[in-house]
Amino acid sequence: MVDLHHAPVVTMPLRVRYHECDQQGIVFNAHYLAYADMAAFEFYEVVFGSKHYTTDHGVDLVVAETTLQYRAPARFDDDLGVGLSIEHVGTTSLVLGIRIHRDRELLLQGANRYVWVSLDTLRPTAPPDHIREAVLKAQQSALGG
Repeated sequence: MVDLHHAPVVTMPLRVRYHECDQQGIVFNAHYLAYADMAAFEFYEVVFGSKHYTTDHGVDLVVAETTLQYRAPARFDDDLGVGLSIEHVGTTSLVLGIRIHRDRELLLQGANRYVWVSLDTLRPTAPPDHIREAVLKAQQSALGG
């Protein structure tokens, strides 16, 4: 059964590299956030058509909070899927769910809460309507609507 709440907008394939692992051959925990950040660039491409679309329109997203739950280790040379889903769209915030799988096994789940900021002031701001609408459209599309 598909969990629609976590329907990914984007799933980025990734192969674990040797230097990302600790002495036990397990991916070091901080790399999972780097994986999510890499997938966020793919998210921008899918949702906005460009990595620079939001900054070209005077706003950007910054991470305000992260929660992660590690369920199973990833190891050197594993093929992973890093999925990002839209969990919440607020006035000045956006929560992206993070789910990392190896085949069908869920290795990590969590979320990044982002805040939209003005590039001029670096203070929280609502994004332009067309940006918010693109995010909502991507969320609906991922949910099958």
